[in-house]
Amino acid sequence: MKKFTHAIVKKPCQAMVEGLTTAPELGKPDYEKAMQQHEAYVEALKKCGLEVTVLEADEQYPDSCFVEDPAILTEQCAVITNPAPDSRNGERLEILKTVKEFYPEEKIEFIKDPGTVEGDDIMVVRGHFYVGRSARTNKEGIKQLKAILGKYGIECTEVPVEKVLQLKSAVSYLGGGKFLTAGEFVGSPFFEDAFAVPEEESYGANCLQLNGTVLVPAGCPKVLEYVQSLGYETITVDLSEFRKIDGGLSSLSLRF
Repeated sequence: MKKFTHAIVKKPCQAMVEGLTTAPELGKPDYEKAMQQHEAYVEALKKCGLEVTVLEADEQYPDSCFVEDPAILTEQCAVITNPAPDSRNGERLEILKTVKEFYPEEKIEFIKDPGTVEGDDIMVVRGHFYVGRSARTNKEGIKQLKAILGKYGIECTEVPVEKVLQLKSAVSYLGGGKFLTAGEFVGSPFFEDAFAVPEEESYGANCLQLNGTVLVPAGCPKVLEYVQSLGYETITVDLSEFRKIDGGLSSLSLRF
């Protein structure tokens, strides 16, 4: 099981209340509550043994707290992605400044136009990369990513994403060959030995396993029970305000 030692997070900005969303019916985030939830999230990462680099908020980019999207960090290299929405594209240049503190320039790669890739479409399973082809990650972006990772001996599998925003919106890997799946990925041949998350807990499909502890979204008792049945320690994290702008446990940090 991969050992994580570091994480990068970015504080939410006040402009987050205008962040992108596919669920406007949930209402706009409460900024003060989001700040409290983000602080609790950082503490959860620390409890899992990670040293956390906390970046200051950036009012230029409402969605910039979701640092997983503009970069992919591997043991061999870093990839600066190319987010699809115009309002997020500049985030890649901002995260690059921090990535350079951890990776030499010759190990930093880039996804270029017309390719688009976002990190929440990337799921790593025992060193193999599953890459969602979604509304945010296109065919050309996947082609470029495969070529980049191939230089480092990393293989990728493309997974069509049709009904949810991004791959990890409905799938997460817990380790030990175990997956959580929801919606369109229940019964998927890509992810065998998976727990089918009940529809009413679909947000709970995005869990985060870190060094033997699993972070589980609050309000998902069946998911929590299943994860605990596998023998994992768990930490329940409330991200209600980030859910309103399509954010989840994985999207709020870069772990490496």
